[in-house]
Amino acid sequence: MTATATFQDRMLSLGLARVSEAAALASAKLIGKGDEKAADQAAVNAMREQLNLLDIAGVVVIGEGERDEAPMLYIGEEVGTGNGPGVDIALDPLEGTTLTAKDMPNALTVIAMGPRGSMLHAPDTYMDKLAIGPGFDIDTVTLAMSPGERVNALARAKGCAASDITVCILERPRHEEMIAEVRATGAAIRLITDGDVAGVMHCADPATGIDMYMGAGGAPEGVLAAAALKCMGGQMYGRLLFRNDDEKGRATKAGITDFDRVYTRDEMVTQDVIFAATGVTGGTILPGVKREPGWLTTETLIMRSRTGSVRRINYRTPVDKL
Repeated sequence: MTATATFQDRMLSLGLARVSEAAALASAKLIGKGDEKAADQAAVNAMREQLNLLDIAGVVVIGEGERDEAPMLYIGEEVGTGNGPGVDIALDPLEGTTLTAKDMPNALTVIAMGPRGSMLHAPDTYMDKLAIGPGFDIDTVTLAMSPGERVNALARAKGCAASDITVCILERPRHEEMIAEVRATGAAIRLITDGDVAGVMHCADPATGIDMYMGAGGAPEGVLAAAALKCMGGQMYGRLLFRNDDEKGRATKAGITDFDRVYTRDEMVTQDVIFAATGVTGGTILPGVKREPGWLTTETLIMRSRTGSVRRINYRTPVDKL
């Protein structure tokens, strides 16, 4: 087989689950230990090792950073055996390093895979994000609307009052005005300290009680979130934000020329993908790694956008075999 081989999402999905599981198991021993960098490095090492066992000709398009900033899983790194289809890989070996270090909810290991050229090569800048779940008309909410207008538009579409809407927002000083405007509508806000991939995913799962996600966060995480929503259903919009010329230079290097473009979900992820996430600390979407004397148990979510299938895998393994 060569890099021109067909992308077999069904065959690769369980392999991707193993990649995500391995990263979660590796970081589990560092939950609550206060060392963010060590937890992240453990996840990176495990994820890279498992990726290199897969029969793919993979290229990391969303990773740990530029080549000069990250020793492993950097943007452009080739992974896999090389004996398989050419694929793009977007990953966050530990989404929520601070959450893991402090044993706070919603830390995940996250990875998405699609055919070569299927994912936006987002630079390491901020992205203004807006997401809602499935079942609504296109442009029910848009980035052109104010935060309050988005809440009222979604409430109309749902046939409910604005006070029945719950919005998820990353708790940062830059969002103070947005938070005030959303609260002025009567809507509730679930503030999160980290982990905006999980934050966006909440919109597509009614069990979470989250109706909409908005706010600025990392652009690479935006692409990962778009991959998740492509599998789960829902709408997402993203616009790159630049603080200086250096960040614009990174975007240009990544092939982006229109700095004001608003990307839809299907423009960030243009073809069918597979997505895997494993819980590290317990959260709304996935339980955390369960520790018993001599054993570790994980739960992994594996999704395929082509079929819309969602699989949950429980994996129990003896500690002495890791």
